Amino acid sequence: MNTDREADDEAFLGGVADRLAALPGVRAVTLGGSRAEGTHAPESDWDLAVHYRGSFDPQDLRDVGWRGEVSELGGWGGGIFNGGAWLEIDDRRVDVHYRDLAVTERVLADARDGRFAVEPLMFHLAGIPTYLLLAELAQAQVLREREPLPRPEYPEALRREAPREWWGRAEVTFGYALDGHARRGRVTQAVGLAAVATAQAAHAVVAARGVWVTNDKQLLARAGLEGVDELLGAPGRTPEELAATVTRCRELCGERAAVR
Repeated sequence: MNTDREADDEAFLGGVADRLAALPGVRAVTLGGSRAEGTHAPESDWDLAVHYRGSFDPQDLRDVGWRGEVSELGGWGGGIFNGGAWLEIDDRRVDVHYRDLAVTERVLADARDGRFAVEPLMFHLAGIPTYLLLAELAQAQVLREREPLPRPEYPEALRREAPREWWGRAEVTFGYALDGHARRGRVTQAVGLAAVATAQAAHAVVAARGVWVTNDKQLLARAGLEGVDELLGAPGRTPEELAATVTRCRELCGERAAVR
């Protein structure tokens, strides 16, 4: 039986979904993040996406009158994360992401051939793979749908190719962390690059398993790389100590990625 709060949340979500679905160009509305997965806390925000076909004008979203910031298309740096809004609706924090269905379809076709790109995005150590769009769809709850959204399984070609690409990036990054910084006693740069390389290695691990991941929050845990926390939490300060730390991080990541 639903509690009063759950019933209120359901009514809230339904009303917002209806309003978003009515915007010109929008073909579907989805709920993602912790609320779609059922792992949210009462104070968790609401992650929604508007999937549009053809064109979408952010001014239509502004005209709804919700309080907050609404970006232009491409306002979050372009690429697959091409903009969105941070809103407050009925005392709830709501994020709205713009998702171009033509881009989603192109990314899906590429992934089925084992192809993807990595784009920079704030707060993501290793950047984001373009197939993040597919991860979102695979895990999202569809709220409104005027045309069927893809609900992709993890493509076998992607499971073959993505681990090699990610581990290749990790090896290069670990190498520079070691030779470019650790052996010269540069603590911040050595530790920072080792963290980036660990995130890259974690992507290799989860891709090999065919596990969708939508952000960095649980990336290391899902890859079984929490042990790196202890290493980078006390990396040492001398060149010898730093080199040993980076080397051990690389070994641990390689073991989890089953790299030969």
